[in-house]
Amino acid sequence: KAAGVSPRRVWAQSFDKNDVLYWIAHEPAFGQQAVFLDDADVPADLPGAAELQGYAAQGIRIWAPAMWALLALDPAGHIVPSQHARNARAAGLDIITWTLERSWPMAAGGGYYYQSVTDAIDNDGDMMTALDVLARDVGVLGVFSDWPATVTYYANCMGLK
Repeated sequence: KAAGVSPRRVWAQSFDKNDVLYWIAHEPAFGQQAVFLDDADVPADLPGAAELQGYAAQGIRIWAPAMWALLALDPAGHIVPSQHARNARAAGLDIITWTLERSWPMAAGGGYYYQSVTDAIDNDGDMMTALDVLARDVGVLGVFSDWPATVTYYANCMGLK
């Protein structure tokens, strides 16, 4: 703020909900794009539909869980949006997720970030399938990645910003 950076260029982020609520209340121009990072490691730790609605009611606009929280498998074994992703969208929240290229090897199921869709992951190309579901079906605003070339390549091919 003191440096004159436009709030539209700032995506303040925190795993502490109180930080995000502070920005919303005391720095509303910056709080509009504040990102509430979710550090849940297992499905039981993820917020339910009512809690996600509560985030929106408190003014939180962007929820950012790990990728696995947003992906599931349908009965045919295809990667689809998870119930948590659908609940967040129904609550009116935008979504950012993390981290696309931290898990290797993909041939072994993808590890932590793909834990909800391990049975559908057996090669490096499945990362692009997951990214496509996140972009097209979940409708994420963005994806954090340790290697941004893949996300950038996908966005350019799909005509995304």
